Amino acid sequence: MTPLRPALVCGALLTALDASEGRRRRRKRDTTPDAIGMAIKRQLLIETTEVDPDPDTFEAWLFERCLASAELASMGAMRAMAREVIAEWRLAAACPDFRTWLAAGARSEDRG
Repeated sequence: MTPLRPALVCGALLTALDASEGRRRRRKRDTTPDAIGMAIKRQLLIETTEVDPDPDTFEAWLFERCLASAELASMGAMRAMAREVIAEWRLAAACPDFRTWLAAGARSEDRG
C-alpha cells in the first residue's frame, strides 16, 4: 500500500479551509486574529502541496518551516498552525471517513 502523501492531504485541506473562511466572514466579532492564523495555515498547506515532503519526514519538515519563519512572523502562531496541520494529517492517515470527506471536496453548508 502506498503511503498517503502530504501534498494530497494538504491540497484537500486547502479546499476545506475555504469553508472556514466563509464562516469567519459571517461572524459579528473582529476576526482579524482568525484571518492571520488562517493565512499562516494556508501558506503551510500551499508550501506542502508544492514541495510534497516525504510522509516519514513531514513533521520534521513542518518544524523546519517554523524555525525558518522565526524571523519573519510570530513563531508561536506558526507553531500553532503547524500543529493543526499535523493533527489533520494524522486524522487523514487514521480515519478513512475523513479521507473520503476530503476527497469529495470537503463539502460544507458554509461553502459559498
